[in-house]
Amino acid sequence: MYGQEVCLFGDSIARGIILDAQGSYKPIKECFASLAASELGFGLINKARFGCTITKGREIIEHFLSRVDSETRRLAFLEFGGNDCDFRWDQISADPHAEHVPATTPERFFRMYSEVIQELKNKGFRPVLMTLPPLDAERYFAWFTRTGLDQKAILGWLGDVQFIYRWHESYSSAIWEIGETHHVPVADIRKAILEERNYSRFLCKDGIHPNAEGHQLIKSEIIKFAKEHQADKA
Repeated sequence: MYGQEVCLFGDSIARGIILDAQGSYKPIKECFASLAASELGFGLINKARFGCTITKGREIIEHFLSRVDSETRRLAFLEFGGNDCDFRWDQISADPHAEHVPATTPERFFRMYSEVIQELKNKGFRPVLMTLPPLDAERYFAWFTRTGLDQKAILGWLGDVQFIYRWHESYSSAIWEIGETHHVPVADIRKAILEERNYSRFLCKDGIHPNAEGHQLIKSEIIKFAKEHQADKA
């Protein structure tokens, strides 16, 4: 199914960023993308960036596409949504009664993701979408409020802490809808992690970034996905 070179666009998860024992974010060499590409024998062009939303990702993709030959056939994995669904928690803490919107609204997320897929197709790329790894809502809440944000105010706005999980999950579900709409395959890494008992053990202390063990699990799912689709095309 695939050529010998794969492009990856996304956020810090795709970049292989983890939270280390000292509480600092750093890249690991054994990230799922590098591991999967090596095992499958593919070259990897990793254009994922920390904090990337679909808006910033589109800029990166368009710049990349402007410099490649339209005859080049590559596979493009896309991993967006985790930052898009996030809120400005400092603003919610300061004024929980105001209206607050995520970094990218669901409607804009669907539209921009769809447009990115079409741009990639127009350049001869074969897009593959990735669902979002699940987060641990309680761990994430404790992490982003650790600097002194008003937990009570934020919880009042949320209703319950698990709203964070449900909201995050809605963007992952939207990825499935986008894939179905545009006839693009989806690698379901979320399902692979949720099927594990105590899935939070695959996440860093911040509750949102997969740890080294999590990257190993995602790698296995990507390889499984690739082999299944190779068999489909055989």
